[in-house]
Amino acid sequence: MPGLRREELALLAGVSPSYYSRLEQGQSLNASPEVLDAIAGALGLDEAERRHLHNLAGAPRRPGGGRRPAPERVAPAVRQLVTALADIPVLVLGRRSDVLAWNRTGHALYAGHLDPGSPDRPAERPNMTRLVFSDAHTRELYTDWQAKAKDVVGNLRLAAGHHPDDPLLASLIGELTVKSLEFSAMWADHRVRACDVAVYEMRHPLVGSMKLTQHTLHTEKEQKVVVATAESGSASEHALMLLAQINADAVNNDRAVIHCQEHVYSACPKI
Repeated sequence: MPGLRREELALLAGVSPSYYSRLEQGQSLNASPEVLDAIAGALGLDEAERRHLHNLAGAPRRPGGGRRPAPERVAPAVRQLVTALADIPVLVLGRRSDVLAWNRTGHALYAGHLDPGSPDRPAERPNMTRLVFSDAHTRELYTDWQAKAKDVVGNLRLAAGHHPDDPLLASLIGELTVKSLEFSAMWADHRVRACDVAVYEMRHPLVGSMKLTQHTLHTEKEQKVVVATAESGSASEHALMLLAQINADAVNNDRAVIHCQEHVYSACPKI
């Protein structure tokens, strides 16, 4: 809390200054949930920040924790949901913000300039945090890019606190810290954010401005299903419907071309 000395904060939390100092330095790893809640209350932490504090205190690094984790996979039931909501933008994010799956409208909204099949190839999966900071198209999508970037960094810090032994997550953070001064500054701020519901003004190159609400649903595999909606009857809803229709027409045209090519090939005389 701004303006409080360590001794004053320890007093508010009901612990000794020496014990609080050891906690800050990571020298005491057995703090009880009650002590952590007292410290969170003294600091005025919100629910996301409180959860992050508990994660940091309860997840000491384990021997062998630096091994490369197995690729994340989308459960069949989740993939079925993503496909069923064809006209509503949906994507599935892994714990490092890798795009594990998206439907056709989700692809068109967030990354129409990328290969729609890339999430199905683990080595080529787009990463939403990397796109926000390193991709010009993604940066231009958000009217208030700073707000979006801070939300993304806050979510990533929550993930880092929950998975301190994930080398791929550490590598992503290190890469962005080196390559982006903006990411580095935001990461150094130590803010955490759980943006389960967030509203963004987006400027799409095909349908113009839209005010969309982004809903984040959590699966049992610690993946996130992100769904974008617009207010009923609004201009944003009409723009989103237009984007879905444009994308559906493009998909149908591609299928028609493929069908025509197959028909012409089958009609050719065999030599």
